[in-house]
Amino acid sequence: MPSFDVVSRTDLMEVDNAINGMQREIKQRFDLAGTKCAIERTDDALTMTADDAMKLQQLEDLLRKYLANRKVDPRAMEFKTPQNSAGGSLRQTISIKQGIDGDLGRRINKEVRAAKLKVQVSIQGTEIRVTGKKRDDLQSTIAFIKEMDIDQPLQYVNMRE
Repeated sequence: MPSFDVVSRTDLMEVDNAINGMQREIKQRFDLAGTKCAIERTDDALTMTADDAMKLQQLEDLLRKYLANRKVDPRAMEFKTPQNSAGGSLRQTISIKQGIDGDLGRRINKEVRAAKLKVQVSIQGTEIRVTGKKRDDLQSTIAFIKEMDIDQPLQYVNMRE
């Protein structure tokens, strides 16, 4: 039976490349050079540090620009509220969304079943497997999921006959 997987993966190498470009620009820009502005990645989280709110906003704009240049979907980033840090600076954490969480998986499953598509949906950890009798049913399911209002980038991989 034909099947495919719905996944949500962010290419961390491209995120690292965007961070490296951003760090080069921070060192070169006259308004950011010599300040406490920095960004670093640990696993699935980014941490930005800046002297004040204006510089933090500039860092956020830079991050969005570099991620767009590297073709990383901005919906994969979840910006938390800035917090006060040592020395009067601000720290903001950005989490990188990886995988489909249980709530989103159940929502996709429920809406596909409600649409009466001739497919079976099963949640397998952080992925969703869709199985059907015909390839056309799978393609209509992909189109249906793309039309849903989901605030996370999804990829459709592993199409099998």
